[in-house]
Amino acid sequence: MYIILLIFSFNFLFSNQFNRDFLNENPIHPLPQEMTFEEYQDLNRTISTGLLLSAIPIPGSMHHYAGDYKTAKKLRIIACGGLASILLGLAAGKEDEWQDSPYQLYKINEGTDNEIRYEMVPTGSIGNDITYDYKRLHKTSKKGSELIGLGISILIFDYIYDYVNGIKTIKNKRDKVRFKYGKKLNFAYTPYFDSNKSMGIKIGFKL
Repeated sequence: MYIILLIFSFNFLFSNQFNRDFLNENPIHPLPQEMTFEEYQDLNRTISTGLLLSAIPIPGSMHHYAGDYKTAKKLRIIACGGLASILLGLAAGKEDEWQDSPYQLYKINEGTDNEIRYEMVPTGSIGNDITYDYKRLHKTSKKGSELIGLGISILIFDYIYDYVNGIKTIKNKRDKVRFKYGKKLNFAYTPYFDSNKSMGIKIGFKL
């Protein structure tokens, strides 16, 4: 899943959006006097830069770039929990339980570390004697596999949430700043005369 997100990130980055949005230096424009530096940062956060940072498999990278440090910290704690679950699953995956069998068992060295078990699967009979097919049983750990699966699921969800909601956070922060200061823009009407065409009014904005 993460490989798919990584490929998508690089495809997005090296598209036209990358050329327009990432490396080009922006000209300096007049800013509203009351605009804070945090709002200025929010206004200039780009999704392409966030995608580039999220290509590095560090949980919470997108939210950290978006300025949502609390969510980034929570995502990293959750990711640590997922890694811990995988490690516990690997540790618990040592041999500890014999496979279940509905058939009669034949045991060698019973009760020792070298115990070997076979399930006796009936295959037929010779007179009054039943013939069996001996199939060896092994020790397994269902708990270990469940913990590993849980840990992997947590990590996948963690990365997807950081990726999707991180993009949404960046967009929402930019929209809030644009909306806040966009309402303060005033229309400016400037008459002009074009000798090749006709008279008209040029409409612009000013704070």
